[in-house]
Amino acid sequence: MEKDLFIYINGEYHPKPQAKVSVYDHGLLYGDGVFEGIRAYDGVVFKLKQHIDRLYRSARVIMLDILLTKAEMINAVLETLRKNNLHNAYIRLIVTRGVGDLGLDPRKCPKPTVIIIADVIKLHSSEAKEKGIRAIIVWVKRDPVDATSHEVKSLNYMNSIMGKIEANITGFDEAICLDKNGHISEGIAENLFIIQKGTIITPPTSTGALVGITRDVAMKLAGKLGYTAVEHNITPTDLFTADEAFFTGTAAEIVPIVEVNKRIIGDGKPGSITRKLMQEFEKTVRDPTEGTPIY
Repeated sequence: MEKDLFIYINGEYHPKPQAKVSVYDHGLLYGDGVFEGIRAYDGVVFKLKQHIDRLYRSARVIMLDILLTKAEMINAVLETLRKNNLHNAYIRLIVTRGVGDLGLDPRKCPKPTVIIIADVIKLHSSEAKEKGIRAIIVWVKRDPVDATSHEVKSLNYMNSIMGKIEANITGFDEAICLDKNGHISEGIAENLFIIQKGTIITPPTSTGALVGITRDVAMKLAGKLGYTAVEHNITPTDLFTADEAFFTGTAAEIVPIVEVNKRIIGDGKPGSITRKLMQEFEKTVRDPTEGTPIY
């Protein structure tokens, strides 16, 4: 019988079947809240401090006061991993506006709800990472940056969910979104990169792309390997004619894209530069100096 996981909710641990929040929580009613997805590898939480910094920045943008200090939040994440005896895990850290009433007014929510889930995740199979995935450019556009801040990891993921539904019904592995000007923005839960003539290119955050932590890691690794990595607008044609393409994300890690809209990218196989980045990334996430020890 599988051992129950313990879920952190507002300072207390509950077995997974008993882990519940109020139906009046504004995270459920309105998607009012922020979150982070974080990874632990071999007993070290990768870039934990950076994720916590982004969580608190997201909360400030939406004027949500987190009652825990950053140090207390870090300790809560680590203690949740210890409670579940996990060395390799995906951590979902959620802060909602809290329990209120059926109105939108945040003043009716006296204190936020903090939830920490530590579990396993496999967004893409080993085969997908070995052979690459197929993606489609979907009709749903990324929200413009003047409507919702691209720096906020909001609980409202309807934009991404609609993209995923379109990818599902059309038989593709993943979806790619455009911005309002027709430029590539990102995947539905990942940043996107292309490689042209040895240069690694990712869309600027002005397209609505998230300021991704794994995105930043990939760009630094590119420089370490001797490649130039830049932000630049990418058109669908640029993507179709790229030598290589890949997604980055905390859950996705680095995964090659070999086909978009039934058009083959490069030679239809994960490219050599992408593979080098994947190999370097695997080393980096297991480097104790790049994260926070759990035990």
